[in-house]
Amino acid sequence: MPSPTDQELVLRVRRGDHQAYGDLVRRYQVSVYNLCYRLLGERGEAEDLAQEAFLRGYQRLETFDAGRPFGPWIHRVAVNLCLTHRKKRAPVLVPLNPEVDAAAGAARPPETRLEAVEEARRVRAALRRLTPVQRAVIELRHFQGMTYEEMAAALGLPLNTVKSHLRRARRTLARLLAPPS
Repeated sequence: MPSPTDQELVLRVRRGDHQAYGDLVRRYQVSVYNLCYRLLGERGEAEDLAQEAFLRGYQRLETFDAGRPFGPWIHRVAVNLCLTHRKKRAPVLVPLNPEVDAAAGAARPPETRLEAVEEARRVRAALRRLTPVQRAVIELRHFQGMTYEEMAAALGLPLNTVKSHLRRARRTLARLLAPPS
């Protein structure tokens, strides 16, 4: 039996089947947590805000348009929470993906691992210099694999604005990561 669609699960929740929301959470918990972690850079805060995003999503599920995809909507809730939270505190170091970086590095010779660690440090430093919205579009596009339309829905921005933010973010990263001349 095929898995129910997001829309079917939302309709089931609205009819009183609260277990169906658990299915939605399980479906999106990793991507929402990763999004929060990359935007905040701290595991505990990311866990708290990912949980808060799902709680708010549940509380506001009646306002959700069941004809639209659930994923971008819950990502938008998470992005909004993270951006609000970031305004309340100082910026921090945001690792790219330390688990994958460490696993990939274990198979490399030491000199190559050192180069990879240094490159990851440079990329993290460059990402910290982006605006929160630019970091968000980089995260959604390159780490979450969202389409431009999904990104626009997740961020609550017009499509062309999302493209503009992404273009600027890429240009800034390219400038920051370019070798010194």
